[in-house]
Amino acid sequence: MSSLSTTLSSAPPASIDEALEKWPERQYWRSPRDWRDNVFYFLLPDRFSNGEERADRLLDADLSSPEGISRIRQIRGAHWRWDRWQSSGAERFQGGSLKGVRSKLGYLSKLGITTLWIGPVFRQRVEGNTYHGYGIQDFFDVDPRFGGRQDLLDLVDTAHSRYGMYVVLDVIFNHSGSNWLYDQSAGDPYTPPYRSRGGYEPIWPRNGYGSAIYDFSQIPGRDDFVWPRDLQEYQNYVRAGKGDLGRGDLNDAHAEHKRTDFGDLRKFNLFSEDTLRTLVLAYHYWIALADIDGFRIDTFKHVSQDQARNFCNAIKEYAEVLGKENFLLVAEVAGGDNAQDRYLDVTGRNLSACLDIGGQREAICLVSKGLAPGTRFFNGFSYYDEGMGSHRNYGSKHLSISNDHDHVFGPKIRLSADASNDHQAAAAAGLQLFSLGIPCLYYGMEQGLAGGAEPEQRKYLSHWGGSDCLLRETMFGPESPLAAGYEGGLGAKDTEKPGFGPHGTAGWHVFNEQHPVFRRIAQMTKVRKAFAPLRKGRQYPRQIALPGLGFGYAASGEIIAWSRIYNDQEVLVILNPHGTEAKGAGIIVDHRLSKDGMKIIMNTDPSAVPEMQKGAVIDVRRADCGACYISIAEQMLGPSEIMVLGNPSAIRHAPESELPRS
Repeated sequence: MSSLSTTLSSAPPASIDEALEKWPERQYWRSPRDWRDNVFYFLLPDRFSNGEERADRLLDADLSSPEGISRIRQIRGAHWRWDRWQSSGAERFQGGSLKGVRSKLGYLSKLGITTLWIGPVFRQRVEGNTYHGYGIQDFFDVDPRFGGRQDLLDLVDTAHSRYGMYVVLDVIFNHSGSNWLYDQSAGDPYTPPYRSRGGYEPIWPRNGYGSAIYDFSQIPGRDDFVWPRDLQEYQNYVRAGKGDLGRGDLNDAHAEHKRTDFGDLRKFNLFSEDTLRTLVLAYHYWIALADIDGFRIDTFKHVSQDQARNFCNAIKEYAEVLGKENFLLVAEVAGGDNAQDRYLDVTGRNLSACLDIGGQREAICLVSKGLAPGTRFFNGFSYYDEGMGSHRNYGSKHLSISNDHDHVFGPKIRLSADASNDHQAAAAAGLQLFSLGIPCLYYGMEQGLAGGAEPEQRKYLSHWGGSDCLLRETMFGPESPLAAGYEGGLGAKDTEKPGFGPHGTAGWHVFNEQHPVFRRIAQMTKVRKAFAPLRKGRQYPRQIALPGLGFGYAASGEIIAWSRIYNDQEVLVILNPHGTEAKGAGIIVDHRLSKDGMKIIMNTDPSAVPEMQKGAVIDVRRADCGACYISIAEQMLGPSEIMVLGNPSAIRHAPESELPRS
C-alpha cells in the first residue's frame, strides 16, 4: 500500500499489477443505513458547471411567459442560429469540470440533495467527442477536460466532510471507447456486419489521432490504444461487428444484444476471466482512491446474468472490506420493466436497485402534467403488475427518474419542454420525492430547462425528438465549446460555434436559487427529510370525490392523492396536476389513524388562503358511505401545486429541528 499523496504524485497505473503495488491507503466514509433516506441528483460533468459563472450573467427568464421568451430572444440576438447551437451540443465538449461541480455543492445542498450521481469522469479518446463519458480510453485516469484525480478526490472529500453528501460514479464494464479498428477486409473499419459466431481478425489499435497502429514494436503513449495494458490484447474483445442491440432473449448469455458492438469495435469479451478481473480491479482502485460511495452501472442488460452477478458481488465484497457496508450498485437495464425485474431477481443482494427508466418514467411525466390519470403511475407499484411492480413496491429497489440524459425508453424531450406554468416540473419532482423509491432529480430540472421547447427551435433542429443532445444543455452557458481533439484537451475554444447554453443561449447560466421550481423542490426535500413515512412508509393511492360525485379514482388533470403510512403515522400528499386551473376535492384518509384531523405540513402554493397554509388543521369528516375524508374546497390548490398533511402521530414523531419553516 502507498500513502494517498504518494499515489497521486505518481502517474496513473499502467497495469493492474502496478496499481496493486501503489494501492492507496486512507480512511473511508461510511455508507448510509438506508438509501431511501437520500435524494439523488444526476449530472454530466461537461454540462453542469465550470466554476466561473458570473453574477451578472444569471439567466432568470423562463419559457412559460411571453416576457420570458422575449427576454431570451433579446439575449440571443438577431443572428442566432439553432443549427449551430445544436451542432455545438452534439459534437463538442463544453468545458464543465469537476472543480465546477465542487463549486456548486452549496447550491445542491440548499436544494436538498444528499447524493450526487456523476456521469463517467474517466479519460476519453482525445480525438473523439465523447463528452458524455461513456467511451473510456483509460480506466485508471480522469479525463483532463474534467480535471485530474486530485480534483475528483477534492470533490468527494468536500461533499462528505462539508455537506454530508454521498458520491456515486457512473461506470461501464461491458465496453470501452472506440480504441480499435476492424481490418479493411471486414468491409468497414468501424461497423462491419454482425457475426453470430466467432470474431473478426485482424483488428488494429488506434493511436491518439484515431489512426490504426500497424507497427506493434511501437511503444504506445497514454493517448494511444487503451489502458491499462491488461486490456490491450485483442482476445479481450468480442469482435462481432455491429448488430441489433435489442435482438435476442434476455436470458440467453450469447444473445445478439449481448455480443454486438456499440457502433464500433469496443465490446469486451467478459467470458474471459482475465478481462472481467481487470475491470473489477480497476473499479476497486477508484473506490479505494476516491472514497466513492456507489456505482451506477451502465448498459447492464448487455452482459450475461452470470457476468452481472459476478461483477456486482466482487464490487460489493471489496466495499464491505473497506467498511462501506451498504455500497450502492444501481443498474441501467434497458428494455422496460420486465428486464429490470429479471436482473434484480438474478443478482439478488448483489444489486441494490435498478434505474427506473421503463414505462414509469413516462408515467411520472404524463401524470404530473395532467395528461394521464394518477392510476397510470400508481398501478406500476402493484404486486400484480406484469413488470417491475413487486420490486418497485420495496421502495429501495428502484431509483426513480422523470428525466435523464438519453431516455433509453420514451421520447427524447425534457420534462419542462411544454410546461403550462413556471413551476410545472416541481409537480413531477413531488411525485418522485413523496412516493415509494429513491428519488433522483436530473440536472437543470430545478431551473425548468427545456431543450427544444420553442416552435422555431423545433423547425431548425435536425432529427427533432430523437437527438440525445436536446437533453444535455449546459447550466453554465459557455460562450463557445472546446475545440476538437488535442487542442480542446488543452482548453482551446472553437469560436466558430456558440456554447450549448440553457434555453438556446450562449454565455448565460441558470443557477438561480429563487427559481419557482428550485424553491418548491427545496421545500419538498425538507419535508421528506423530516417525515419518515415519506421515505419508508407503505403507499396507498387515495380515492377522491369531486363536487356532486362519489369517491373514485379521477380522470386526467384532477386531484391526485396518496398516503404514506409508517406504523401509526399517516402522511397525505395531494397534487394538483393541472397546469392552468386550481382544483379541490374530498380525499379519503385512514379512519383509524387520522380521525382526529390532519395538520398541513407544507403547501407549495404561495397564494394559498390562510386555512390552506402550513400549520392549519383540517377536520376529518365521515361520508354517508362511512368513509373518512378531508375536504379541499374547489379552486383551493393552485395549478401544479402540492400540499402535504400529517396525522397527530406523524407530527409528533417529526424532529422539530428538521421541520421546514413557513
